[in-house]
Amino acid sequence: MSWQSGGVRGRFAPTPSGPLHLGNLRTALIAWVAARSAGGEIVLRVEDLDPATARAEYDESQRQALLALGLDWDGPVMYQSQRRRAHLAALDVLRAMEVVYPCFCTRREIREAARAPHDDGPQDGYPGTCRQLSAAQVRAHREAGRVPAWRAMAAGDRLEFRDLVHGTSSGVCDDFVVQRNDGLVAYHVAVVVDDAAQSVTQVVRGDDLFDSTPRQRWLQDRFGLPEPEYAHVPLVLGADGARLAKRHGAVTLDDLARRGLAPRDVLARLGASLGWCAPDDHRPIEALLAAFVAGFDVAGLPREPWTLARSLA
Repeated sequence: MSWQSGGVRGRFAPTPSGPLHLGNLRTALIAWVAARSAGGEIVLRVEDLDPATARAEYDESQRQALLALGLDWDGPVMYQSQRRRAHLAALDVLRAMEVVYPCFCTRREIREAARAPHDDGPQDGYPGTCRQLSAAQVRAHREAGRVPAWRAMAAGDRLEFRDLVHGTSSGVCDDFVVQRNDGLVAYHVAVVVDDAAQSVTQVVRGDDLFDSTPRQRWLQDRFGLPEPEYAHVPLVLGADGARLAKRHGAVTLDDLARRGLAPRDVLARLGASLGWCAPDDHRPIEALLAAFVAGFDVAGLPREPWTLARSLA
């Protein structure tokens, strides 16, 4: 089975909270090859939604890492931090539809309520405490100085989506947060709104985000937006079996350059982890990428994570 062709528009969407590591780069490589193999485009979005974690120097280093591997993109870069007006407008739509509600619970209260025995609502996560608050109760909370978060009225809704790695999938949507009590729009809302603004039709991302998809499908349905095609790909793990992180050693292009591995060498090893080439393939980057594009078949993507050895040399 080959990737669908015609009108494909994929995306990179890194968060500038640190340098890209091999796990990020491997997923970006798959996204780029998937889009290019269909004759499609790929766009770049910087998910700098949270000013507490986003840093400009990482934005620059991430772009340079992508370009070092030959992974270019089409059109201007979108910055999520510049999209606040569109995100807030989307929240207004949800409020007008009366499918969201204010939640005054603290994290401690949510943890305690989730641990308590109850007969209805989800058995983990948010138990729906504020879902049925009366207008008088909401007013009392506000008068007491409590600022609410806003949650989707979604608990129990089952959403189906097509995933090219996992097949037709579904999940139950919880009453997830759409706006934090500090006013910051939640990730799920921003992603859905910005994917639509960038005309994204194809979302390739790590399978750690698989469980987020029902929430995003719920929002797409409420906003009347088309559903992108998803492919949740396995992560890269460290030698200890945990998700790849800086503590695992040489995991960025700069780290590996200090060990004598040029970007071409890293690209070949990433390609080898996907079964696309030999790890010691010495062709130039352009030739490697052309071969990956020509031979791409989504059915050939690994279904298991790649465990990174302590050294790629």
